[in-house]
Amino acid sequence: MLINEDLTKRAVVHAGRIEWVPSPIKGVDRRMLFRIGGEKARATSIVRYAAGSRFSYHQHPGGEEFLVLDGVFQDETGDFPAGTYVRNPPGTGHAPGSADGCVILVKLWQFKTGDQERLVCRPGEGVPQETRSGAVSSRVLYDADDERVLREDWEPEATIHLENPEGLELLVLAGELTEKDELLDCWTWLRLPAGQPFDAVVGKGGARVWMKSGPLLHDDVCKFEDADNTKEK
Repeated sequence: MLINEDLTKRAVVHAGRIEWVPSPIKGVDRRMLFRIGGEKARATSIVRYAAGSRFSYHQHPGGEEFLVLDGVFQDETGDFPAGTYVRNPPGTGHAPGSADGCVILVKLWQFKTGDQERLVCRPGEGVPQETRSGAVSSRVLYDADDERVLREDWEPEATIHLENPEGLELLVLAGELTEKDELLDCWTWLRLPAGQPFDAVVGKGGARVWMKSGPLLHDDVCKFEDADNTKEK
């Protein structure tokens, strides 16, 4: 399966408006944003867990990165409420689920080889940074040599400009904005290749966004293994 596989092109998915696609696990549905592969894939998705649903234990040979959008995500290591950002490095594993239901943004098989740092950044955590023009607040959730993850709140009707020298991925968490004359509302996902600036006008109610700057796929990304019986999200 190939979905938005060409990383040299702008990609946008209005994920809040499309249908959920059932996964092999009862009660777990997906909205696919980026995908190269079948049931085991290099992928970015929004995943919904119904109350009481759970995956069996599985490993993530290529790493897993997720942001909880709604509800409480759970595994053996604890409970992760909405707003929590987690990085599980290659080789880690768990049996994820949700007692009361949740929705997450999840990225699979996109870690660099050798990246073994596990990170859990809970709501309100992260490193505050000086705000850019048009931003009310900005927190760094993860910062590496060539990859940076931020959560920002943008002022109503502000004009936002980002140079984007390396690549940009953005998810609208609340509110709305207009980019290239296209309305990006809640849970809209945008990906821009390196060198394509981001220019947007925020809606009247302001906006909150999650965004990642850096290579859209690292040169030393974990080698994708042949499909097997392992089920990932």
